[in-house]
Amino acid sequence: MSEVRIGIIGLGNMGGHYAAKLSQGEIKRCRLTAVCDHNPAKLEAAAAGEAKRFSEAEELLASGLIDAVIIATPHYDHTTLGIRALELGLHTLVDKPISVHKADCERLIAAHKDPAVVFAAMFNQRTDPHYIKLKALIDSGELGKINRVNWIITNWFRTQQYYASGGWRATWGGEGGGVLLNQCPHQLDLWQWLFGMPDKVRAFCQNGRFHRIEVEDDVTAYLEYASGTTGVFITTTGEAPGTNRLEIAAERGRVVVEGDSFSWLRNETATSEWSETCQGGFEKPATWDISIPIAGGNGPQHMGIIKNFVAAILDKTPLIAPAEEGINSVELANGMIHSADLGETVSFPLDGVAYETALKKKIENSTFVKKVDESAGKSADMSSTF
Repeated sequence: MSEVRIGIIGLGNMGGHYAAKLSQGEIKRCRLTAVCDHNPAKLEAAAAGEAKRFSEAEELLASGLIDAVIIATPHYDHTTLGIRALELGLHTLVDKPISVHKADCERLIAAHKDPAVVFAAMFNQRTDPHYIKLKALIDSGELGKINRVNWIITNWFRTQQYYASGGWRATWGGEGGGVLLNQCPHQLDLWQWLFGMPDKVRAFCQNGRFHRIEVEDDVTAYLEYASGTTGVFITTTGEAPGTNRLEIAAERGRVVVEGDSFSWLRNETATSEWSETCQGGFEKPATWDISIPIAGGNGPQHMGIIKNFVAAILDKTPLIAPAEEGINSVELANGMIHSADLGETVSFPLDGVAYETALKKKIENSTFVKKVDESAGKSADMSSTF
């Protein structure tokens, strides 16, 4: 195979964006040959070039027109469509989150039986050179033991009109959650990619604090690791202008990633060593103020993941974001929501079946009536959300 024929299922904000880019030849060695959406208006309006258009996903998957598929549908369909695509031997790229809850993640991952079939997830922020550099520093041991992590990610601002743009959005039955399942899978994926999975979480989630929705749009979570490392994760879609600040306190100093800057106030002597050997009571270790230049802006993002997906199929290039790793960000989101619902600390690994049961009960008991305005977001500019 010298060229990958790609289909896209779901032509909403993200699927429509992928279709436009692929039909314009943004990624070499692949061709958009089929697209699908249940909504006739979206199907007709999609900038998909000569790609054949389908209204039913099963028809696209069985058409013989594609070698690979990108699934960009509402969240619950990621599991069923992903399983079906893998069963048909199609290379599969699932948008985030890979599923709504841990139990569905396990079902989807179990369907990936053939190692020759490439199975990837759309965790595009792994292509950001700021986080690539941070991971290299952590993995090399340069920072020493990490004592505390604090991530304030509140620039995921969304309007009421955004939530009105689809009946599935911001409902337990349609989306399975709010900011933790829609916007913050990116940061939750980066959290586990950089720092590993915690042992415990105590979270406070406010549902509909800033919007007329039934799911969480404001979250504060405290995380604990067996190593003694602690973390605080704060996010919302209701705060403007918001911020995105990641601060790490380690034995070798403090790292802050914020905006385009990457700064490291490096301790000449490790904190614990200085504490044990310093003869004074108040002196701190001497520091070097290091500003690390980061080239490449925010990186290739979504197109970088798709390019890597194509390269994995044609060249066996290692995946930037294997879909199997997508279970971790979902488990973190589920754990935070579950902790808030129970009003207590939750331990990892999470009981996926128990969480699925609790989620189904919330769906059954929901009395929320969603007001939908499908004209919302028709001309959405996606560049502001990357």
